[in-house]
Amino acid sequence: MSGTTIPYWHVDAFADRPFTGNQAAVMPLEAWLPDNVLQAIGEENNFAETAFIVPDATGAADYELRWFTPTCEIRLCGHATLASGHVVLERDGGDRVTFRTRKAGILEVKRAESGYELALPAIATQLGEWPEAIALLGATPVEVWLSPDRYGIYLFENEEQVRALDPDVRALGALGDDQFICTAPGTDTDVVSRVFVPGGGVDEDSFTGSAHAALTPFWAAKLGRGTFTAFQASQRGGHVACRLDGDRAWLAGPCVTVVEGSFYLTG
Repeated sequence: MSGTTIPYWHVDAFADRPFTGNQAAVMPLEAWLPDNVLQAIGEENNFAETAFIVPDATGAADYELRWFTPTCEIRLCGHATLASGHVVLERDGGDRVTFRTRKAGILEVKRAESGYELALPAIATQLGEWPEAIALLGATPVEVWLSPDRYGIYLFENEEQVRALDPDVRALGALGDDQFICTAPGTDTDVVSRVFVPGGGVDEDSFTGSAHAALTPFWAAKLGRGTFTAFQASQRGGHVACRLDGDRAWLAGPCVTVVEGSFYLTG
């Protein structure tokens, strides 16, 4: 078969067994393909994110990293970064790998007792209002916290309210590519959440690392401690241990490789 052959991994991230956590495709490249080709591959894979990594020629990190949904390139993705770290460390060995990103700086994945631990920039939010979004969630939160980077935390009283949400995702998507992070104290974990990103091509995300980069400083302040457990109550579900360390949110969890093979780019 003529054309380009790209190594391909399908990884369930923040998952201790297949079919849980969030799916990501991880595709190492020798050099960047044109952006329209990367986007077409993201659409073909049809996961929440496809991660592409290229050896970092600048020496600032081990690899460059970019993420594509089926519809667009995004500024930060946690679960696909954890999946990328899993692929590199399982393939090449070692205890730590770093990734240089275009908008999120240097990200790090290292081995941990739970599998891996991922460092993301902690995302600060401030108490605010967004009545147009609240009207579309299907229930009224007790507080709304917003970030200029389009992350919104909607705090509810209990886990039952979060699980019962049935938002108008099409109308939420028309508001922009925001993350609508709905959260409450959990029953079996300290924190529970659901995350809707319809403007970014994902109606409800299975597990969202970047959302937990916002939830980590938020809940650390609410709970009065820097570590806590969390569960994202999507259909697939995903568990994570969160730790705030200065301006970094550390997210710990395992990964499972589901498929390893080749992607054929012909033509």
